[in-house]
Amino acid sequence: MSVASALVSGNDALPALAEEALAKALARSGASHATGVLLFLTPDFSRCAQQTVSAVARAAQCTEVAGGIAAGVFSEHGWVIDRPAAAVMVFAGGLSLDHREGGAPAGEAHREAFMSYAGGSFPYPWGDATKRRFGGSFAGSTGGSAPTVWQHSRLAASCSVRVHGARVDIGVSSGWSLLAEPRRIERSRAYDLLSLGGESALDSLLGALPADLREQGPPPLAALSALLIDEESGANRDAFSAAGRHSIAILSANAADRSLTLAEGTRPGQRLAWAIRRPQSAEDDMRRSVEQLAAVVAEPVAGLVFSCIGRGPYFHGAHEPELDCLRRAFPGLPLLGVYGTGQIAACAAGGNRSLHNAVVTALISNSPRRSSVQSQS
Repeated sequence: MSVASALVSGNDALPALAEEALAKALARSGASHATGVLLFLTPDFSRCAQQTVSAVARAAQCTEVAGGIAAGVFSEHGWVIDRPAAAVMVFAGGLSLDHREGGAPAGEAHREAFMSYAGGSFPYPWGDATKRRFGGSFAGSTGGSAPTVWQHSRLAASCSVRVHGARVDIGVSSGWSLLAEPRRIERSRAYDLLSLGGESALDSLLGALPADLREQGPPPLAALSALLIDEESGANRDAFSAAGRHSIAILSANAADRSLTLAEGTRPGQRLAWAIRRPQSAEDDMRRSVEQLAAVVAEPVAGLVFSCIGRGPYFHGAHEPELDCLRRAFPGLPLLGVYGTGQIAACAAGGNRSLHNAVVTALISNSPRRSSVQSQS
């Protein structure tokens, strides 16, 4: 087996915990050493990150160790978010990791997908369309100012690696469920959405809410989103899952003029729909994303998953049905996952961007065919 993963948790954040995870992953792979290691640690390791990374590199006999600190980690064996834990994936045989972004043959770099991880906000250069990226970021407090990402076995501001000898297919689950048909925006002012479909923005949103939410008081803005729909997507209830849609957070509801303040500006003429994220809708959307991946990836050898901490066990009540979707679709498949504050995926229109409250799933297979990216953000 060329890829294997392991998850180990304990009471103390010590390098030995990560070494134990590595040893288990190597034993499952059947290899004596690794040609690449992905290592993700919980925030408890922030003060001994370099020491832990170095210990793993020595034990793996490999300098290509990449990863970072995350709010929580998981594998096909389970998840950990509340105690010290290390999640490891080892590559061996014909698969390896390479941190040199310029290493692809001329004209081929755009076909590869780079696993990219940042310790804070989304790095501006990563928006470039010349490379396809998937991954995540973690901007939570780790108790210090030291870097919380590593690449080539050293702490860094960010990491970006490709899997040599592999095809990478990517799916993204936004978790949104459409509340009403898209409507044409009539008036907007900077970040304030004023009216659409013949109604004020606030009245339009309230009218789209399920009865139980309308009756409980102020709308739960954190669970709602404004969804911009491109003209090419078509005005139907499935438009939000097509290529041309973009979710925007709703920051505030303004009773005085019945407007809504959004995280991004809009303009008259654009089409917008309201969407909601609930545990069941998130699970259903994750299932659709996994089914789409399963339809194009017949024999994956591993999976990498970058999930929002808002989509994990905290959201689902100490359960992880979204991880279960992957485990049911691909029994026994080695998985390595993290819970972070941001997710990264390629846009249908080109380039890459940071997502929130999403789940980005990358399936790795041995076929060198062109990568396929499906964005649901």
